[in-house]
Amino acid sequence: MDPTVLGGKLASAAVAPLLKKLFRADGPGAGLVERPVRLRDLVSFRGEKRALGERDVHRLAAELVDRAVDTPGEPPFPRDEETAVTEALAARLLALGGLDMDDVQAVRLGHRELAARLHRAAPAPDGLSTDACHFLDSATEWACLHILEFFTRRSTFVARTLVEQTRGQSELIARVDELLTRTPRPDARDTAFEGGYLPYVARRHDHLTIYGIDLRESPDRWPLEVAYLSLEATAPGEDAPHAPSGEHPAGTTVHLPAEEVLRDHDRVLLRGDAGSGKTTLVQWLAVTAAGGDDGRVPFVLPLRTLIRAGALPAPAAFLTAVGCPLTPPEGWAERVLTAGRALVLVDGLDEIPAADRHRTRDWLLGLIQAFPGNRWLLTSRPTAVRPDWLAAEGFRELVLAPMRRADVATFVRRWHAAARAPEYEARLLDALRTKRDLARLATNPLMCGLICALHRERRGYLPTGRKELYDAALAMLLARRDRERGMGALDTPELGEEAQLELLQRLAYALVLSGRTEMDLATAEGIVERRLPSVAPAAGQGDAVTVLRSLLLRSGLLHQPGEGAVAFVHRTFQDYLGARYAVEEGHLDVLLSHAHDTQWEDVIRMAVAHARPGERAVLLRRLLDQDTPRLALLALACLEHAAALDPVIRADVEKRAAALVPPRTVEAARDLAEVGPLILELLPEPGGLTDAEAHGVTVTASLLAAQEPSGSLAVLRRFRRHPALDVRRQLVGTWDRFEAAEYAREVLDHLDRTDLFLTCTTDEQLAAAAGMRPWSRLAVYGSHDISALMAAAPDPNAVEVLRLAENRAVTDLRKLTSFSSLGELLISHTAGLTGLGELVSLRRLSLSQWIPGTRLTETLPGPAPLDFLHLGFHTTTTTGLRGLSHWSTLQELSLAVSVTLTAADWEEISRLPLLTGLRLDTSLFPYGLGPMPVLPGITRLTLTAVQGGEDVRALAAALPGLREVVLRTISGARPDLDRYAALFPGTEVTLDTR
Repeated sequence: MDPTVLGGKLASAAVAPLLKKLFRADGPGAGLVERPVRLRDLVSFRGEKRALGERDVHRLAAELVDRAVDTPGEPPFPRDEETAVTEALAARLLALGGLDMDDVQAVRLGHRELAARLHRAAPAPDGLSTDACHFLDSATEWACLHILEFFTRRSTFVARTLVEQTRGQSELIARVDELLTRTPRPDARDTAFEGGYLPYVARRHDHLTIYGIDLRESPDRWPLEVAYLSLEATAPGEDAPHAPSGEHPAGTTVHLPAEEVLRDHDRVLLRGDAGSGKTTLVQWLAVTAAGGDDGRVPFVLPLRTLIRAGALPAPAAFLTAVGCPLTPPEGWAERVLTAGRALVLVDGLDEIPAADRHRTRDWLLGLIQAFPGNRWLLTSRPTAVRPDWLAAEGFRELVLAPMRRADVATFVRRWHAAARAPEYEARLLDALRTKRDLARLATNPLMCGLICALHRERRGYLPTGRKELYDAALAMLLARRDRERGMGALDTPELGEEAQLELLQRLAYALVLSGRTEMDLATAEGIVERRLPSVAPAAGQGDAVTVLRSLLLRSGLLHQPGEGAVAFVHRTFQDYLGARYAVEEGHLDVLLSHAHDTQWEDVIRMAVAHARPGERAVLLRRLLDQDTPRLALLALACLEHAAALDPVIRADVEKRAAALVPPRTVEAARDLAEVGPLILELLPEPGGLTDAEAHGVTVTASLLAAQEPSGSLAVLRRFRRHPALDVRRQLVGTWDRFEAAEYAREVLDHLDRTDLFLTCTTDEQLAAAAGMRPWSRLAVYGSHDISALMAAAPDPNAVEVLRLAENRAVTDLRKLTSFSSLGELLISHTAGLTGLGELVSLRRLSLSQWIPGTRLTETLPGPAPLDFLHLGFHTTTTTGLRGLSHWSTLQELSLAVSVTLTAADWEEISRLPLLTGLRLDTSLFPYGLGPMPVLPGITRLTLTAVQGGEDVRALAAALPGLREVVLRTISGARPDLDRYAALFPGTEVTLDTR
């Protein structure tokens, strides 16, 4: 509340009785007196017959303040200053008794001067805000006005000569009451206006619009708060603002969220390609400011709209120029700018003629000079003005960066949420991950929105027949988008869509032939110059330099990645247009001569899309004739673009590819991966595959992770529900090839955990493990301290099997006792085994490192009810098997020790009453077994690291009770099972190739 509207808050009828208490009432029989009365004799809080104490005056002041604060409307000052304001007002009222004047003198002074005297007489208020001081002064004047009116009404007032003044005072009070109620100060009107204007801005700009496409079922407007995502702006070659020394060396590229472009600089020129999100960012900044609490007032000023009126608007005309229906108080915009509260968002420098851009700069700089302290953002496509166009005026230049893969996924999810079409989301995300040309296209919000809309329009069958998508994108960028946004003619040639395509495809073909994605500006001008005479619509539209500049500025397909260079904004458009030109010119032989080059894959596929049926047949037949797996699969990839094709050719392509996809063995899967990322698009879904084929597909996709991580992830993600153990092991085993948290979230957390280890090798993987559903079997490789290991299992009761390997950081195993369900522990090459004896819940224990001491019972957990024990190389160097018989619960013993077994060792083994299984490494043959006795209780023998030629004859005599022999081979070994069956007659011999 403005303090001068206090009269509207404290009506005269309410204030007068309160202030009257400050003065003594007339006594009985009072009448006229000869002389005026001193003020100290009038006040009721001084003298021997005082009616009020100072405390009462404070209460009276508090009541006056309370009435002002509690009335409807905005409070006149912050609530937390109420006590201080009350004390200051009471001090001024008490100062009445100290003024050396009489009532007549006071009336002659007038209420303002009397208030000023009280102000000077009372102690100065300490620490009050500007609003509080303003209220205090206004309240003092208001009180003085009523005090003087009270004086003139006293029966003892010798005021015959002041009758007219008395009447004037009454009339003045009435008029001021009415005036202050009806006419608030300008800043109060400003506040009221902004209360309507800011919500209007939020509503006006809280949507996104896609121009240039026709969609029956997808609306072209979306709520901004749903569809907006934070993009990134870059500032090439500068130090980061406020960065610590050395954090961003000079000349590096600084990245920051686009919505923070004005955080450290109040003047920014933001460049971005067509559809990169410049206007969307302007809308977001406007909506955010309109709903913020920092007092910023946004002005959204699209230049294409302002320029139509001729003269660029002064602040008073900002709202009228952009069609705002609200009428602000006179001078409001100037007051906002003068106060430094404005956020001025000037959009689309590239959308006005070049001559007007210089006029715009002068206009903008004039505003900045007249109204310093505000925030200013200007947007433009990169080529509209030269670099550093506004650098001398203190503008920081930023560039909107292409969307990252994660940004694209976020956009797709939000788009489908806004469109209420979740059933199409997963399929499109999968396509964007596996189809490289589609992924290259989806690098800005405009193209992502187009892809989402067309995908939904066709019931989720995009990108089948992607030519339709590219045609729609080109039509939108080359013609319809500017027209439907209401952009008038610029000072550039008016080239139609076909004329632009003719020139663009010639530039694209030149780049394809050169094997590059950029060309010199002079080379591009030469190509345009040679092509112009044959492009009729371009006749008379200007020279090659002018036409190329128009393509750079308005087509949305070309940009300048550096000084003097030209490139297509997407490699996909280069390949598509280059293929279009090659087919039109009949250059099929040129295309086929480059078929072996992976850089031409998408060009050939797009050529099939552009070709007529006969030309398609020639291209596909000659690809097959070269009789290589890669070209056969390239032909298969081309079929999606060949709606009309000789059925014999189609069948031949499919038959040739069927022999390759899906891979049926690991070796075939590895060979298939040699084809390159192209194969990712052709790998089948898990439905209908055998377990071996499913395993082969996951192997192929895993091997391509380094070249195409997003495409590989998309394929592997399809198999996350597959039940086969080999498939699930492959999915876990390839974790190292991907970003740990994303792979855990997208794949691992969905796997069936049965008989499956989660293997962690990095700190990032351990951290990601903590965010997944519990794993009962955990394997940790590498040096990680015990606390990181424990953190990876937030539910310690869930861990049942733990494997630690190559860990030099773990020296004490005592903390593992918190894994109360731990039943199996496998340890190899850790720093020590201290505390192992306390893990009494173990039932299975595998050790592959030296055991300290002279007996196994000194280190191993004595109370543990072990039923399986594995002792690997170098474990029993000092202990032998002494003490082994302590674990009478053992049912299976595995030995791969590096020392020859002694009679004492065998004696320990023979004393195990429940032992029925024996596992021996072939390194023990023939001499490591030592004096092996007969062990009639052993019914199952497992031989590990079998190659096929080991002499195991001694085992047949020593193990007469055998019923089963399992051979675990080394990689590639194929032992003769009949030989082993003859050595162990009456037993079942099986091969385990894991």
